[in-house]
Order: sequence, then structure tokens, then C-alpha cells
Amino acid sequence: MNKPETLPRNPAALSPLVLHDLDDCCEQSLAAADHLLDALRTALRAQIALDPNGDGLNREQARAHGFAWAATYVRSLHEMLAWSRRLQAIDQLGELETLILQSAFGEYLAQLSGGVPMSQGEIFRPETLEGSTAALAAFNGDMAVHRLRTQGFTPPVRARIAELIAAGRNTRAFGDSGFEDPALVEIRSQFGRWSDDHAQAAHQWHLRNALIPDEIITELGELGVFGLTVPESWGGSGLSKTAMCVVTEELSRGWIGLGSLGTRTEIACELILLNGTEEQKHRLLPGIISGAIIPTASFTEPDTGSDLASLRTRAERATGASGEPVWLIHGNKTWTTHGARSDLMTLLARSEKDVPGYRGLSMFLVPKPRGTDSQPFPAEGMSGSEIEVLGYRGMKEYEIGFDGYAIPDNALLGGAPGNGFKQLMRTFESARIQTAARAVGVAQSALELGLTYACERKQFGRPIVAFPRVADKLAWMAVEIMIARQLTLFAARQKDADRRCDVEAGMAKLLAARVAWASADNAAQVHGGNGYAMEYRISRVLVDARILNVFEGAAEIQAGIVAKALID
Repeated sequence: MNKPETLPRNPAALSPLVLHDLDDCCEQSLAAADHLLDALRTALRAQIALDPNGDGLNREQARAHGFAWAATYVRSLHEMLAWSRRLQAIDQLGELETLILQSAFGEYLAQLSGGVPMSQGEIFRPETLEGSTAALAAFNGDMAVHRLRTQGFTPPVRARIAELIAAGRNTRAFGDSGFEDPALVEIRSQFGRWSDDHAQAAHQWHLRNALIPDEIITELGELGVFGLTVPESWGGSGLSKTAMCVVTEELSRGWIGLGSLGTRTEIACELILLNGTEEQKHRLLPGIISGAIIPTASFTEPDTGSDLASLRTRAERATGASGEPVWLIHGNKTWTTHGARSDLMTLLARSEKDVPGYRGLSMFLVPKPRGTDSQPFPAEGMSGSEIEVLGYRGMKEYEIGFDGYAIPDNALLGGAPGNGFKQLMRTFESARIQTAARAVGVAQSALELGLTYACERKQFGRPIVAFPRVADKLAWMAVEIMIARQLTLFAARQKDADRRCDVEAGMAKLLAARVAWASADNAAQVHGGNGYAMEYRISRVLVDARILNVFEGAAEIQAGIVAKALID
């Protein structure tokens, strides 16, 4: 990646804004942060244990989720330091990257001390956990923590970051992502160019609430987007989850709809690869990978949301017209993305009516005919209607009703009933990592749009990027996007190493979604009144960013998963 400036391994010698012995300072402060996190975990466990009904985690939900956010911050700082050391080892740690590092530490350490924002109106303050006072005092008294908090993200540092990214905006010099594999750099470049070529057209699709054109789906299939992580033996590209993140981020930078086309294929392919019969793999994988078969995920129901154990949609065994065994689907699904145009539904239904909770659920690979605008659901036993949405367009959302919709016996994933929930859980890590990458792409789009506007828009005789409040917004966006990116790539590397990473994936999705919304909101503010005009792309980015805190597990669900895993 081109840089506005490249410095030797000791950039502090050339930049008076960089703290002396920054690496050592970060390492020492991380030890203090780890100690604080351990104390918060102990204090939270003690609070939960006080509940006589054994429901302490729910009773302490706000503080438990706050602990999850604190743990996400600490993990993020570990990954930022690891990122800087990788760059240092190959002489690519420049001034911008160094300032991003110290800014990340300066601001996140300050928030760990004073309050971590879980949302716009919810702040977690560590002192609210009884028993954490001494640890918090030790954290605040640590010399490295103090130096980074007071000197890491100062006004001159913010101004310099804004200056550097403004100077490098035409070459997208927002800080080296630290890819160790040169192939990832080439993948980023290739899909970045493709995304840029389609960004303007994508905005028009959004404004018209039009489906992404068929030729775009065909083109992405030819580029390998729908089989990125599928082994080459099955016709896929055989790439890593890390590569999937790079592709997803770049496509989502152009438009979240483009990045999201791969979400359902990622889920469908992983479900089939991990759980399908040989017949199901041979019958379905080639078409999904090429783009000839468009899959959709249909899990959510009107009254269940995240409570999958309460699903009511039923799958009943029956005999077809020719005497063949079939399944009949009865019930209702909602928020089915790409529901009308899809050819295949991965559908979770209750197949064991006498088995309660998760154990009675099965996953089905439901074939269906493609719909049209005039007849979205032409199959007998299936009906539906579009849910009109603010953003996240291009595939459209649907409510779908099933009234005895017949599917073949071989639609049961894996051939054995009662395994649906377990099968679905095996895909959540990848889906959430992919969603985190989508969020990073949306955030990056917001930064680039906001920065371009700030450099070109003049008020009072100068570009508005020259005003500190504008420059500060852009600088922090650049810093926090890099934090979210590194946390997401860390989760992907864990998955690539075949390690359990539900916590890491949850952290990545949790943080990246918040970063996307904050970045979009700040970029819209930089645009002023024009940010509210639909002709400006930032208006689309703003409404697209909002959904990221909700789908693939709402922020509250993610925080709960992280908290439970870390305190059990």
C-alpha cells in the first residue's frame, strides 16, 4: 500500500508526537488492563452468585454486558499491539500507523477508566462493580496507563492523523492493514477496484429499492465470491476466512448489499460442508458457488427473534402425490433476506413436535422457484410480502408463510432429524466474522466519503477539514476502524487455525457494528445538511450502518455471549 510517508523502525525519533518507548508503554499498560479485567471478572462473578434463584447473569445484565465490552476493549488493544509489531518486523511501521496505535491505546484506556459506551445512552463504569475499587485505582495509577491517557490522543496527534489521511486519501492511505500474505494485498486491490467501479450504480439501486442486477450476481460468481472458503475439491476457491474478510470489507465499502451477497452463501456452504450428505454436497454446492443457485437463510419468526428454542414453524412427514416421502412445512418466517429471488432456503423448523426446545429442531435445504416482482412466491403452499426497510436494500426482506409447502425427503440436512440447532451453531462463528468485516467496510466507506467532502467543501475561506472538530471526527474514525479491522482479522485467523472462536467472533461483531454506526453518523455530520440529502451516498451509508447492530445477533445478544463465556 502506498504511504504518504514511510519511517524507519524507530518512528519516534522523527515524530515528536509519538511517545518515547511506545511499544514498552503499550505492553505495560496492557498488563495493567489485564489485571483490571481479572478484577472486574471476579467482582461480577461475586455479584451473580448473590442471586438466590440462579438467575444472576440476567439480573446483572447491564454490568455483565459492560464487562463484555471491557473485555472487547482489552482484546482489541492486544491485537493493535500485535499489529504494530508485525509491521515493525517488516519495516512498515510508519508515522500514521504509530499514531494510530498510541491513539487507540490512549482513548480506549481512558474509556476503560472513565466509562465504556455500550450504546449512545449506556455507559459502563467499572466502579459500579463492588470489589473493583482497588484494581481500578491501581489501573489509574499505572505510569504507562497515565502517559497514554494523557498524551496518546492529544489535539496535535488528532490533527496530524487528519493531515496524513487527507494527504493520502487518493491512494487510500489510511494505515497499513498489516497483511502478512502478499496475496491478501492483491485480493484487496482487485476487489477494491471492482467495488469502486460499481459504487455509483449501487447508490442508484438503493434509491430505487431495486434488486441487485442478475449480471452483477453472475459476475461475482465468476470472481469466486460465493465459494471463497469452499475447498477447491468442491469447486471453491479454497481461501481462508481471513481472505473472506478482505473481500467482504472491500465489497461492503462499495455497498453493504454487495458484501452481503456472500453472507447467505457462506452460511449455506458451511452448513452443507459440515453437515450435509454426499448427495447434498454434490447436488447443491456447485450451483451455489457459481451463483446459479441463490440461497437465503430463513430462521427468524415473528414472535421469536433471537429465541430460537421457541420456533413454531413445523415440518411434518407425509406422503407425496406419487407415494414418495415428503416433508410439509407449516408456519411463518420473517426477515428473510433475498427471499423471493432465492432458489434455496436454509430453513430451521420443528420436526420433532414432542421434543421441546432446541432438540426438536431440524435444518432443511428447501428448494423453491424464483419469484418475480409481480409474483414473488409462485409456489403452492408458500406466500409472502416484502418488508419495506430504510436501508440494507438490494436483496429485499420478506415475511413468508408456509401452508403445507411440500419439500422432498432429501431436503433434511444430513438426513437425520433433531440436529438443526447444533448444525446452525457451527456456522455462527463464520457468519459473525463475515458480518464484522461488512461493518468494517461500511465504516471505511463512511470515512472516505466524510474525508473527501471535508477536503473539498470550503467554508469561511478554507476546507472544513481544517477545522479541529471536523478533523477530530475523521482522525478518530481512522483509528477506531483500524481497531475493528484488526480485531476482526484476529477472529478470522483463529477460525483459520481451527480454534473455537465464538468469543472472538462475538467481540469483533460487537465492536465493528458500533464503529460502523458511529463512523456513519460522524461522516453525515461532516456533510452538514447535505448528509441528509438522499443524493449523497453518506445518507445511504447511514441507514445501512444502523442494521449492523441488529442482525446476525443483536449487540445485546453478542455482549451476553461474550460475558457468559468469560465468566463461566
